[in-house]
Amino acid sequence: MSTTITSYVLCIDDGGYPESLEVRKIYPVLPDDKAAAREYVRIIDETGEDYLYPMKYFVPLSLSADVIGALTARSIDTNR
Repeated sequence: MSTTITSYVLCIDDGGYPESLEVRKIYPVLPDDKAAAREYVRIIDETGEDYLYPMKYFVPLSLSADVIGALTARSIDTNR
């Protein structure tokens, strides 16, 4: 599995995991074809670790390359 952030999603439901997910927050997505086939998404959550969550908790975001670059740089800085 790759650890490269490929896209971003907006959380619309914490699924009963308020310590791990924050509604209205943007989360980075890591590629995981097996998870996607089962309608799950692998994100880096509030714990700083990557976990699988049902895709129904999120809305995919279409962002410009500049915005993705800024968010990715910020994600890397906060994980150090």
